[in-house]
Amino acid sequence: MHPGARRSPPISAPDAAEPAGADATAALVEIIRGRMAAVGPVLASQLATGLGVSGVDIELALLALEREGYVMRGQFNRALPEGEQWCERHLLARIHRYTIKRLRREIEPVEPRDVMRFLFAWQRVGSERGSGPDALAAVLTQLEGFEAPAEAWEAELLTARVADYEPAWLDDLCLAGRVLWTRQRSYSHNAAGGASGPVRNTPIVLLQRKNLSLWNGMREAQAETYQPTSRAQRVVQALTEHGAMFFDELTDASHLLAAELENALGELVAVGLVHCDSYAGLRALLMPAAKRAKLGARRGRGAQPWSGLTSAGRWALLRRPAATDAVASATTDPEKSEQLVRILLRRYGLLCFQLLQREAGWLPPWRVLVRACQRLEARGELRGGRFIAGLTGEQFALPEVIAQLRSMRNSTPTGLEICLSAADPLNLIGTLLPGARIGGLTSSRLLYRDGLPIAALIGGEVQSLISMTAGEQWHARTRLLRSGSLESAAQAHFGRAAGKQEPTEI
Repeated sequence: MHPGARRSPPISAPDAAEPAGADATAALVEIIRGRMAAVGPVLASQLATGLGVSGVDIELALLALEREGYVMRGQFNRALPEGEQWCERHLLARIHRYTIKRLRREIEPVEPRDVMRFLFAWQRVGSERGSGPDALAAVLTQLEGFEAPAEAWEAELLTARVADYEPAWLDDLCLAGRVLWTRQRSYSHNAAGGASGPVRNTPIVLLQRKNLSLWNGMREAQAETYQPTSRAQRVVQALTEHGAMFFDELTDASHLLAAELENALGELVAVGLVHCDSYAGLRALLMPAAKRAKLGARRGRGAQPWSGLTSAGRWALLRRPAATDAVASATTDPEKSEQLVRILLRRYGLLCFQLLQREAGWLPPWRVLVRACQRLEARGELRGGRFIAGLTGEQFALPEVIAQLRSMRNSTPTGLEICLSAADPLNLIGTLLPGARIGGLTSSRLLYRDGLPIAALIGGEVQSLISMTAGEQWHARTRLLRSGSLESAAQAHFGRAAGKQEPTEI
């Protein structure tokens, strides 16, 4: 590297140290290789000063080592002066592991009840509900991919998070192409063929259309044993031949009566084969026949006949991938698994195995999501550690969530009571919270106080989950039954909105 240097005292270098054809550039590369294994993150100017060579020669040697994959460049140490830093690859990996371990040791776990208080605030449930169409769009982003009965979405989940919810806002988002409703999971069939159950209990997901390729990759394959009824076969044939059509066009193309077409669409929606441009199509199918007749016969000043399915938008077939494609995409594509982790983090803010047990079974296995979380943690997008006390296994959280969890732990409980449907994603009894699991039925309800479940309405019967006095039991019963009456009022409100009547406050 310094051919003109004088050796003092005079020594003879070993023959192996001076191979034939060696030049100053190769010698500099080997010297930098050895030095990088010991110095850690360093600037090129620091290496040039220590070795007494020009900065250009150091840069060329570092680039040669970078091509070999021996060194990496970036910003690693904040204590160094500004500039591009270099570090040996294996040494950088060790430093990174030490950093992650240090950050994990800084995490202090919080109790599950404090985590529930955080989740109520994170999803804006209770006194922190949002307002307006923008709040609804944010809620749908949080609940993307969550599976709930069709009747629970507007009557329970959305009204629990948006104070002044209007059905027209959801229709506008669907018609604008931002939101899509569908059935994601595979279905069973009865012996006589047809739908697996009524549309009201059909598990429906609301998806962001921009993420449709991700969800299509995880969609379960259509059951080959399903045999649609003759009316449903006509509808499928018409949609296959002509594409998306409005209800009136579909009536003519399928040669069915309006009532027959409605039943056929209900069957195909229940098995996840068709969907509508707007949510009004599903809302019309959910409305009881007696209610439709009442709205259709309503007359009066300013009143309009209920149009229902005729103005709900176009109906179209849903594309389902093959089963082999779905499995490969959901379990082997790192980018899609990381995208799914980000969606789940928007919903909960933190992730662990127990928190996702109520999520749909067609999601990738937890081991796949753990690997995605570990990659995001290595990039600094997530923090790993023990966030929830009493739970085992890997846990991850967004960096901004850590301070919120700490504030929940240090804050004084206010006695806030929140009543939710058992179909809500915050029904975490038996998973995150202790106790027997409660099925996700729309009619079942849960009452929380300061993040702890205290009572539940199951099968029309109120059950106490903690020890309560007679007065507290009466109060809990009143809250749960009153919420059930509000559910009926909400459904009536949606019926009036479907009939284009003036909305009234609940």
